[in-house]
Amino acid sequence: MADTAPASAGATTRPAASGASPDALLRRLEWTVMRRLDGLLQGDYRTLMRGNGLDLADLREYQPGDDVRRIDWNVTARMTVPHVRQYQEEREMTAWFLLDLTGSVHFGSGDRTKLGVAEAVVAVLARLLTRHGNKVGALLYHAGAPLAVLPPGAGRPQVLALLKRLREPAPAARAGSATDLAALLRGADALTRRRAMVFVVSDFISEPGWADALGRLARRHEVLALRLYDPLEMELPDVGLVTLADAETGEQLLVDTEDPGFRERYEALAAQAEAELRDAFARAGVDVLELATDDDLMAALLRFVALRRQRQRAALPRRMPAAIKALAAGNMGAPAVPAAA
Repeated sequence: MADTAPASAGATTRPAASGASPDALLRRLEWTVMRRLDGLLQGDYRTLMRGNGLDLADLREYQPGDDVRRIDWNVTARMTVPHVRQYQEEREMTAWFLLDLTGSVHFGSGDRTKLGVAEAVVAVLARLLTRHGNKVGALLYHAGAPLAVLPPGAGRPQVLALLKRLREPAPAARAGSATDLAALLRGADALTRRRAMVFVVSDFISEPGWADALGRLARRHEVLALRLYDPLEMELPDVGLVTLADAETGEQLLVDTEDPGFRERYEALAAQAEAELRDAFARAGVDVLELATDDDLMAALLRFVALRRQRQRAALPRRMPAAIKALAAGNMGAPAVPAAA
């Protein structure tokens, strides 16, 4: 697509996609973003990521708000007071970044492309993970080309290797190949046998059919979709004649953006595509973090943390089950199967 919008003003936490080396980019992000996140996430690591498993650590009396699924009925029967199991979460885990590097992610109407946004957020998330001893790996997808794999590794060198792979030239692809995200998701499902954290980084401009593959992946792993977009994809400005080009097929179309009817039809189609996209995410059952090319990276990451906290709170029962109330009051008759009051 042609450059039709002026560069937007950049904030300090919006590093532009420049020619800086991966090491320089990562150092800048460590100073401008990660140092600020440290104060917010300190002691709250589990809100950001969950481990692969749970180890039994202790037993204690039931308290209102506890997950009833963790009641130990054998101990409860012996002690005549409801007890719940406490677990220690395993912190070490593997995270996979599924990276859509097709032509459409190279678009940006301002001072950053969608790929530049992906580069920054992947760098921060990968560094946060590796600093806690976790491993990160990646699957890189180009339309019409085989999937490229970066095996999981730990430490800062692995993050730099990931950033370098993001910047590698696209391999030769079949002519006219369209984006098929389902191929990327199926490849990840076959590769990742052990439960992992999976980040799907894409603008989700693809052939249909990827939602089912995303849902299957989410049944085995903890999946978060990082959806990239540019404001110009939602609404066209009135700038006269503009040549629009398909980033993947090269097809070009001359349009008159002064025509209000054309702009209305464009916005209607964009709204319809947005509704279909949100419906696909809902059917797949995954959380989504929206990342715009004019977004503030710090604000986006804080939305991510809030999303994780909200998801954890939603899993807790809101009221004490009636059966547990009776047990806590000393009525030790045959306990009923707990059900939310």
